[in-house]
Amino acid sequence: MPTLQVDFLGSTLRNPFLLASAPPTNTVEMIARAFDRGWAGAVTKTIPLEKVPVRNVTPRIHSIAFAGFAEEARRVYAFGNIELVSEKHADYWMDGIARLRRDYPDRFLMASLMAEAAAEGDWVELARRAEAAGASAVELNFSCPHGGMPPHAVGAAIGQDTAIARRITRWVRAAVRCPLVVKLTAAVSDLRTLSQALALAGADAFCTINSFPVILGVDLKTHSPLPSVAGRGNVGGYTGRALKPIALRATAEVAPAGRPISGCGGITTWEDAAEFVLLGATTLQVCSAVMLEGYDIITDLCDGLLSYLEDQGAERLDDLRGRALHNVVPHASLDATARRKSSIDLETCTRCGKCAIACRDAGYQAINEAADRTPSIDEDKCDGCGLCIQVCPVWDCMVMRAV
Repeated sequence: MPTLQVDFLGSTLRNPFLLASAPPTNTVEMIARAFDRGWAGAVTKTIPLEKVPVRNVTPRIHSIAFAGFAEEARRVYAFGNIELVSEKHADYWMDGIARLRRDYPDRFLMASLMAEAAAEGDWVELARRAEAAGASAVELNFSCPHGGMPPHAVGAAIGQDTAIARRITRWVRAAVRCPLVVKLTAAVSDLRTLSQALALAGADAFCTINSFPVILGVDLKTHSPLPSVAGRGNVGGYTGRALKPIALRATAEVAPAGRPISGCGGITTWEDAAEFVLLGATTLQVCSAVMLEGYDIITDLCDGLLSYLEDQGAERLDDLRGRALHNVVPHASLDATARRKSSIDLETCTRCGKCAIACRDAGYQAINEAADRTPSIDEDKCDGCGLCIQVCPVWDCMVMRAV
């Protein structure tokens, strides 16, 4: 009988799904409610020491959306978030970690930690207090987009500097015995080298990835970046389904470091989760999908992933983990002799003309339209780029066939 149980850093989890360190883990009570719904684990909102003042601005979340089927509907596919670390400090979280571990001993509870780059004592204190409270692991937040510059660097400013990140990892590794996870930013040029260096420094696992630094938009009337705080804005963290391609790339790049991976970034459906597993992830952290749909999405995530295991003839996710990695190859290794061309199913075609326009103005002028807008493909001109398939609004109306 297939099972979603996974082994991660010495713990056996009922399923691979964790709540990421984010708004869905703002309080101890929220995490407990998620555990009651069936989540296997959670990462606390990033914990600061008591001496660190934290006050969030309002508003701090904005979204990118496209129109739904109804004119008034909006479908969000990305968030921009300028929220800081937890406004609740270490004393609150250490007490909460102890209570959650007591009440939910079978759940994986990871403490997300952050301090300044040069503050060895702060990193060590946070890690030791989290371990003493009973945290299953500590996650070093080297990736929040709001970081400053050294020596006062935090977040992504640490994760973008291999020397600083390696030094902090060594400090924490020497201070605690519990598993140590580093949460990476994809806003670097070489995740392979960075992850390998941090593995040697003592990282037991990696989280790929945190939100990506962006300016989500600009208000055309007020000229303020969004979200606008009294007319001004800041670089924020890009989350949601639009982040998934970046997170998948990061997961594939970190896999050669040989450490377990907690995949994170845009996981919305069980299909998304399966893609991370195929690229090497063991656990799967979710944030934006919960912000949109609530904790109860765990049921669909688990049911879908379990059905996928059955369809694949697999007993455990371990049987599928990393299967796609050998297919990620340098561009020069791709087979340029394998040729394919587009084909149209005229029974499902709506004669919208989108394929012809795209091919005419951004392709190879291979699609012709009859007087009634019925499209046809000139195979002598078709170069097999696949653009027409991507712009077609009807699923499976256009496909690629081998030639």
